[in-house]
Amino acid sequence: MNNVCVYCEIEEGKIQDVSFELLTKGRSLANQLNVKLEALIIGENLAGMEKEVSKYGVDIVFLADDKRLYPFTTLPHTAIAVGLFKETQPQIVLMGATSIGRDLGPRISSSLTSGLTADCTDLQIGEYEDKKAGKKYENLLYQIRPAFGGNIVATIVNPDNRPQMATVREGVMKKEVLTESHKAEVVNIDVNKYLNDADFAVKIIERQIEQSKVNLKGSSIIIAGGYGVGSKENFNLLYDLAHAIGAEVGASRAAVDAGFADKERQIGQTGITVRPKLYIACGISGQIQHIAGMQESAMVISINNDPNAPINKLADYVIQGNLENIIPKMIKYYRKNIK
Repeated sequence: MNNVCVYCEIEEGKIQDVSFELLTKGRSLANQLNVKLEALIIGENLAGMEKEVSKYGVDIVFLADDKRLYPFTTLPHTAIAVGLFKETQPQIVLMGATSIGRDLGPRISSSLTSGLTADCTDLQIGEYEDKKAGKKYENLLYQIRPAFGGNIVATIVNPDNRPQMATVREGVMKKEVLTESHKAEVVNIDVNKYLNDADFAVKIIERQIEQSKVNLKGSSIIIAGGYGVGSKENFNLLYDLAHAIGAEVGASRAAVDAGFADKERQIGQTGITVRPKLYIACGISGQIQHIAGMQESAMVISINNDPNAPINKLADYVIQGNLENIIPKMIKYYRKNIK
């Protein structure tokens, strides 16, 4: 069928945001290729989930509904996906670069000998010429991701093997409903067709999930610190400001590498992509790797003692000076004005 297929993750009866983001991108790719968009959902109690994905422009929904398929375990999900893809032969398969996607994706690609590009930050359709072989390819998936520690952006193609597979980090793509009235064809999968007893050799006895205490994606205001903050102690100023105005604290990779902030707060190509209403960049130079993770912020304020910092070109407002002096004043005037 050579369509575009998105593997949809489920947690506690809900499809995860990264899957909706990939469906949005998948719809765009399918339009360019003039093919259909498919969604593969594996789990239990899936009734009604076809309505959730249909509004993102999905044409065909494959449902594998069985109580043995949730919580996620590697072998049965792999067996179903591999068996289905051998039959339907999609040209593109997309998955989230999550713990599940990073487990499942390589197993599927290995079984199908298709190749996989992990942690993509962009996906496009384009052509490729293999000058050595004298071949020219059209309508290939450009799998774009940071490489060499984020110092370059690599574009990877898979000219011959199918499906072209990629995992994409959460928050990189926009989530946009196509239309509420769109309806998809539903195909209920006979899971026993693909499964055997060996697929259930591993059973989950107990499952515990610890929710992240940092919610950068869900915050409308982010105070982000870079290497220019100077120290882990100085980062406390950012937390003070965040506490005063109801914001979350993020960091650049340089600040994380220096030990000023935890890895889960990292924003950029090798971290989290955010789109807050207000982004306050403190002591951040503005390297392209960081800009890629926050450039769609509605408003950007830069606090920097370097008037030529690259991030100042992106900022709506620039405050030049030392954050040790500026941030306490911001807190003072904010509290004064809200009383």
